[in-house]
Amino acid sequence: MAIETALSTGYGQRARTTSRTTTAGRAKQPSMVPALAALVVLELVGELIVRIFALPVPGPVVGLVLLYVAFTVHGSVPDGLRATGNVLLQHLMLFLVPATTGLMMHFRRLGDEWLPIVLAAVGGTAVTMALTALTLRLFLGRRRAP
Repeated sequence: MAIETALSTGYGQRARTTSRTTTAGRAKQPSMVPALAALVVLELVGELIVRIFALPVPGPVVGLVLLYVAFTVHGSVPDGLRATGNVLLQHLMLFLVPATTGLMMHFRRLGDEWLPIVLAAVGGTAVTMALTALTLRLFLGRRRAP
């Protein structure tokens, strides 16, 4: 209940916050803190579940499953979390900078093992595209059925 409240308040409620102004006369921006806190709490809960039950799955993945369950129970994505997610997606490339830097630290190994890496990337992309197409076909088929 507390997570649902945190997700549904805060960032993204522009209709209500545009009338509030700061001392400079500009519209006050709502806070992203409640939605970010809810995401971190769900990630932590997922990590705890993985460690307690010794699951072979990353904790953040279990946290995402819990987030999906919360959305299903709630019936939709709360406005605060939707707006926060949109902001994070707009800056997604910034999240890839540390990973790219880490890859460059192992540049020699990448040169030695380039073929398996390329095959894994291309094969993974092909499998992902095929499964996405099959999933789309499955859902569109259900939607058209009477």
